[in-house]
Amino acid sequence: MRCNSKISYVLFLVGLMLLPQYTMAQDEKVSIILGSSDIGMNQMYTITIQVENGRLKGYSDFPEIEGFVMRGTSSSSSTNIVNGQISSTQKLTQNYAPMREGTYRLSAFEMTVNNQKISSPGGTIKVGPAKQQSRQRGFDPFGDPFGRDPFDDFFGRNNSQPQEFVDVKEDAFFALSTSKEEVYVGEGFNLSLAFYVAANNRAPMDFYQLPEQVAEMTKKIKPANCWEENFNIDRVQGVPVTINGKTYTQYKLYQATYFPLNTGEIDFPSLELKMIKYKVAKQQSFFGRNRKEDFKSFRSRSKKVKVKELPDHPLKDKVAVGRYRLTDKLSLKELDAGKSFEYAFTVSGRGNIAAIDQPIQADNKDIEFYPPNIRQNINRNNNRVTGSKTFTFYGIPREPGEYNLGDFFQWIYFDPDKETYDTLRPKETIKVTGKSQQFLTIESNQLGSFYDKINLESNDLKPLQSPNYWRWIGNTLILLLMGTMAFFLIRKP
Repeated sequence: MRCNSKISYVLFLVGLMLLPQYTMAQDEKVSIILGSSDIGMNQMYTITIQVENGRLKGYSDFPEIEGFVMRGTSSSSSTNIVNGQISSTQKLTQNYAPMREGTYRLSAFEMTVNNQKISSPGGTIKVGPAKQQSRQRGFDPFGDPFGRDPFDDFFGRNNSQPQEFVDVKEDAFFALSTSKEEVYVGEGFNLSLAFYVAANNRAPMDFYQLPEQVAEMTKKIKPANCWEENFNIDRVQGVPVTINGKTYTQYKLYQATYFPLNTGEIDFPSLELKMIKYKVAKQQSFFGRNRKEDFKSFRSRSKKVKVKELPDHPLKDKVAVGRYRLTDKLSLKELDAGKSFEYAFTVSGRGNIAAIDQPIQADNKDIEFYPPNIRQNINRNNNRVTGSKTFTFYGIPREPGEYNLGDFFQWIYFDPDKETYDTLRPKETIKVTGKSQQFLTIESNQLGSFYDKINLESNDLKPLQSPNYWRWIGNTLILLLMGTMAFFLIRKP
């Protein structure tokens, strides 16, 4: 009889889940719930998004917590019908695993949930030693007085046999890869560290202290003779890729483009990535412990990249390497001699933008150019480093005429794809009108020229220094005053 009652109860619950959706009587309410502030090393800290009387449609990123590593999310939902009114609650929980004992501060943060901005004041989290966890069986109205339950085997409770865990073979690997195995000096190549999990993998895994591991690995692989452009991966996300016809999820941990500064061979050693790998319970239960935490290390293969010398050229030690183009712009295309103008010389493309030097200027007396202002922009996306560098010159023409700026500037680079040197020259022209400014007339604030005034000046000889009458009068008065004072002092009885 009790068994039939339990079956009826379960069927009732299933029926509730199959009920059609009704209009909620209450308004949607969104909130953020923080987990326990006192946990052990074997426990998770949690941040939960809760949506009442609505559905979770979207949310922004959960905050990072110093001293913790994100360990995946879990979700739950519930529906209640009271007096014909339906209320529901949906929760999404982000788990955080502590890395070490201590007291940590979760700063105040804000999240966007269902297009609503929700704030949390944060708080203090205390992490202590691992805590012993126990489960107590609650009162079961359908159980018998001896504590036996016909559903115990199904739910995995009161099993007298200890749980047995098995190690499921994983289908995953860790790889260090480079986009090229041979490059020229100055030519960029990509390096990436990524973990790959096959689509048919059945072994549950998770990352372990990933920021610390990646920091240690990058110290080992970063070459001393290369310029680095780091892609700064701050959040690891899975991307589907196909390798040899097989589907994997790629988790890229680190990516950078390196530009070698000299010839030789760059050696990248084999690296080790430690992962959390769970053993799975042999007898799965509904409420019991179905997996056990363990560790497994994955190793990447070592790699070598050969750096070869550029072909002979008088400027091979100074030119940039990459694929580039030129755009230039004049502030004025027609002006008078002696007036100023601005000229922007912009090199853009793919390569080491930071290494682009200013264009070569030809010697000339027709237009005077001043040292340029420099502005650069670097983009790191789509596995490439691109950008631009602009040199803005300030110029003043001295002679009238029409000038092609290609006669004044040129920029030489090496194209590694074509394996040839190329030169970028401006196509802009400037027209200068007015009078020549090469020999400016010396002007004076006085009337007439210097030579005209010679005949107007007197030829009489004058002393180099005229007497200072005021000084003579002052000295005389001082002497008289001193004499008067002396006279009265002598006569004083």
